[in-house]
Amino acid sequence: MRQSETITMVIGSQQLRTLWRARPRYPRVVKAIILDYGAGNLRSVARAVEHGGFDCDISDHPASLDDATAVILPGVGAAADTMASLHERRLAEPIREYITSGRPFLGVCMGLQALMSYSEEGGRHECLDVIPGSVVRFPAGLKIPQMGWNTIDVEIEHPVLKDIPGGEYFYFLHGYYAQPEDENVVAASSEYGVRFPAIVIRDNIVATQFHPEKSGAAGLRLYRNFLTEAARSLSVPV
Repeated sequence: MRQSETITMVIGSQQLRTLWRARPRYPRVVKAIILDYGAGNLRSVARAVEHGGFDCDISDHPASLDDATAVILPGVGAAADTMASLHERRLAEPIREYITSGRPFLGVCMGLQALMSYSEEGGRHECLDVIPGSVVRFPAGLKIPQMGWNTIDVEIEHPVLKDIPGGEYFYFLHGYYAQPEDENVVAASSEYGVRFPAIVIRDNIVATQFHPEKSGAAGLRLYRNFLTEAARSLSVPV
């Protein structure tokens, strides 16, 4: 049996059903907004948030960020399409303003890469430039994209990584990866031909290259940790 098949069995449907029944429930103190810019996979993210005991709204309206207390930017696809959609829906500048306000922000996959200064995917494309750095392609000779389970090595201690040990498996799907200029923002790394950032954390920003909503119990735990910290930032007992 392949390792990935074993992992799938370990975090199989029965365990997820058990986790769902045991999930905590919090009052609607955290207004979590999942941003919709046409990239799909939104319902999976919403279910992961709800599993953690939090409510959320899916929105493509810039005004929804005004009173949001936590924002999640998920995503799949190419940098050019992502940035074009963010600008078309007038979300790019509100995202920058939201992050500058200090409120909790979680980027997932393209939601991480979009935070960099620019991407080299399909030519140079300017990104949000929230975290100085670039997005580059995996070296030649590797099967692209990286698709499937891979382990992470935790580099720092952080509340969002509570009960997520080094060596934990997460689900990746990407052909490019982020290269932040400041290596200190890399909270966890992984390896696929080269070592690359799996999780980036800076101040109120958390961003993952993998898809937590596709990563079983460990991914659900990461969403719950992120939103629990968002609640704590509001001085709400959790």
